[in-house]
Amino acid sequence: MKAVFLDAATLGEDVDLNPIENIAGGLTCHPRTNPEQVIQRIQGFDTALVNKVVLNGEHFEACPELKTIAVVATGLNNIDLEAAKAHDIKVMNVTNYGRSTVAQHTMALILALATRLLDYNRGARNGQWAKSDMFCLMDYPIMELESKTLGIVGYGDLGQGVAERAKAFGMNIVLGCRPGQEPGEVDGYPRIPLDDLLVQADVLSLHCLLTEETRNMIGARELGLMKSSALLINTSRGGLVDESALADALRNGDIAGAGFDVLTEEPPRNGNPLLADNVPNLILTPHSAWASQEARQRIVEITARNLASVT
Repeated sequence: MKAVFLDAATLGEDVDLNPIENIAGGLTCHPRTNPEQVIQRIQGFDTALVNKVVLNGEHFEACPELKTIAVVATGLNNIDLEAAKAHDIKVMNVTNYGRSTVAQHTMALILALATRLLDYNRGARNGQWAKSDMFCLMDYPIMELESKTLGIVGYGDLGQGVAERAKAFGMNIVLGCRPGQEPGEVDGYPRIPLDDLLVQADVLSLHCLLTEETRNMIGARELGLMKSSALLINTSRGGLVDESALADALRNGDIAGAGFDVLTEEPPRNGNPLLADNVPNLILTPHSAWASQEARQRIVEITARNLASVT
């Protein structure tokens, strides 16, 4: 095996790549690779490792020796899968590596929004509390999670991890049907049509892959079905939600708040509707939910096992 890693810096400097190197018999690493550098850097290699670098038919035509693509992530939207299949290239990804860290981050967003943590922190530090004639501030309504309904759309490994943790808070778990899914019951939880879930959820958490069927699955119509007291959480993919519609919904008070770890363009060099200063009750984090050292090392180990299966 002759392997090249096109964007090794995306896994950070504190991970040990030896498990991959041992399987591949060595590994050529580039910290980052620009689109115009891809063909030159994969020529002569039968195996390419990527995180976010885009690989398509043009690259496969120019590099007929390429036989394996190992994506060091779950999402495959950066790989032209049809072109890969046409060129007999095996594409592998990594699943079940971030259950603990992503579920932890998801619950952190839910808790911060439900308790209005950032608002109360600001009020304690900016003099608002000191000027109060009360021993405490109660300016921002707090949601108690116990007995509230958590709607989960996408009940894979990550959705299951969130359900486990939310259940410990006494929340009622209801699953929503992704496009093409049928209502029923999974692990004792009801799975109902998405529109029905939107009407009843106090918190809606998204854990779907981004596909043509799930792109903008939450838009203005769907946001209009949600409770005005509801929270929307997305630690999956930015394209699942119409960001302009969400910004408007938050400004108008159509929903109470949102916590997002993902945007349609990352990093958002060209701006984004959710970055506007006048969008209230929104917590944004920079696609960091997955990034614990433990989870990133797990990615390396799973990728090594994936590569071992084709050697």
